[in-house]
Amino acid sequence: MIRPMEEEILEQLSRRLGEVHARQRLGIEREREQRIFGGGINFFHPENWYSFHAFLRYGLKLTGLYGRGWRNTLKFRVRHNRVVLAGLPSAFEGFRLLHLTDLHADQNPPAMEALAEALDSLEYDACVLTGDYRAATHGPIEPAMKALEPVLEALRGPVYGVLGNHDSIRMVPRLEAMGVQMLINETLPLAPERGGVALAGIDDAHFYRVDNLAKVAEEARGHPVAILLSHTPEIYRQAAHAGFDLMLCGHTHGGQICLPGGIPVTLDSDCPRYMGSGPWRYHQMQAYTSPGAGTCIVSVRFNCPPEISLHELVSRDGDETPATT
Repeated sequence: MIRPMEEEILEQLSRRLGEVHARQRLGIEREREQRIFGGGINFFHPENWYSFHAFLRYGLKLTGLYGRGWRNTLKFRVRHNRVVLAGLPSAFEGFRLLHLTDLHADQNPPAMEALAEALDSLEYDACVLTGDYRAATHGPIEPAMKALEPVLEALRGPVYGVLGNHDSIRMVPRLEAMGVQMLINETLPLAPERGGVALAGIDDAHFYRVDNLAKVAEEARGHPVAILLSHTPEIYRQAAHAGFDLMLCGHTHGGQICLPGGIPVTLDSDCPRYMGSGPWRYHQMQAYTSPGAGTCIVSVRFNCPPEISLHELVSRDGDETPATT
């Protein structure tokens, strides 16, 4: 049953996404706290186990590691990734996509301010955001929207986004009012004045499982290059066989707390571990999983710095620089 206070948002989202999708997403959100076990692609959802959050934070403080881990959340790494795409239109040669994900903005607002400063000196043609804008998985959206402001104000050019498993669909109107073109099982041309590249985005496939990959793949047909934005890499099989050339995603945080050498303790993701961070390939589809710019569960990072990803699209590989730095 839809409560009166939700009728307006349901009507607004129904016009945009269709009534079935809007009712599905809002209905799952009304179930309030998401499950710790079951309910998504993988069985265990530690992000919903809030007593574990406190236990981990307390344990890190007892060992004296918390302060160092928190300072690590402010030290952003800019990682450059060259993506060679056959059939890339000449107008897109050297096109740079700034990729941010898993901001969890209200978890650590000082990190968002540091991120905004780090973005100021970067050059890029468009930005993509692959979900998880807030810390909690339910509740008010206002704290996250407020904490996002410095980051969104620092971005230039067109900005596109999708929702993650922490996000409410109620965020869509607010994010779009703040300059983010949200893609909720939708496809549009990337930089339409250049022509030839389709940019598709799906709703969360990890917990909500209301993604419609078939729809966006059909919409992307006929374009020489198709790029998919997904919060999670867990749909890699479907995306590759649907014909996407490149998938950009996040969700894993690269582990966030890693052993020396960047070996993740856990990725909270039902996919091979090599897909947990950085560039990878599945069949003909190239992909990149960003470790994320924010933190989840506890505001620390070890052996896994927060990342700003810059993807350069090219039609052939060059010899002068490595593909990923």
